Amino acid sequence: MQDYMNFGLLCLTSFFTLINPLSVIPVFMTMTADLTEHQRTVTARKALLVAFFTLVAFALSGQLLFAFFGISVNAFRIVGGVLFFLMGYDMLQARLTRIKVDEESVKKYVGDISVTPLAIPMLCGPGSMTNAIVMMEDATSWGLKTVLFVSIAIVCFVSFLILWSSNRLLKLMGETGNKIMMRLMGLIMMVIAVEFFFSGIKPFLREVLAR
Repeated sequence: MQDYMNFGLLCLTSFFTLINPLSVIPVFMTMTADLTEHQRTVTARKALLVAFFTLVAFALSGQLLFAFFGISVNAFRIVGGVLFFLMGYDMLQARLTRIKVDEESVKKYVGDISVTPLAIPMLCGPGSMTNAIVMMEDATSWGLKTVLFVSIAIVCFVSFLILWSSNRLLKLMGETGNKIMMRLMGLIMMVIAVEFFFSGIKPFLREVLAR
């Protein structure tokens, strides 16, 4: 039971930090400024559904990707650790930008912004996709796999609630509060990155020392 709880906590914290719906709020509000409250809710719901199924698809197809490209999960952990560390560092500096949006981009995506760019790559980016594959590799039983999928669902649902109430949250937190939250999540991300990096490099070091 303790293993399930620890794995579930790791899944929840890592996915929430990588998806980071709080950092998406300003862009989401900009891109849905001309929509009604109902249309904004529908947009947020569709974006999170797309993000959820994309993460599940990457989790399930991770083994095939490894086999096809001849990649080891430990190499993926090392790269993921570096990627997460860089993202965490940017978040710690409160300067993380998922995607630059200008007026032309807003007009271009207004027809279906819930899929692109909201769901992919803003909510479901390279970091969360990598995390899904690595976590699936670590889920050695059906119980842990269930915990992984439930964790993804919970994070996506919480992210939907955050986007749904984004207008109120933005006013409540203010610019200072948003930066503090981003720095806190950046620190968590860097700790997770170190864990990923060393868990991936240990097998390589053992192999070198064994020679």
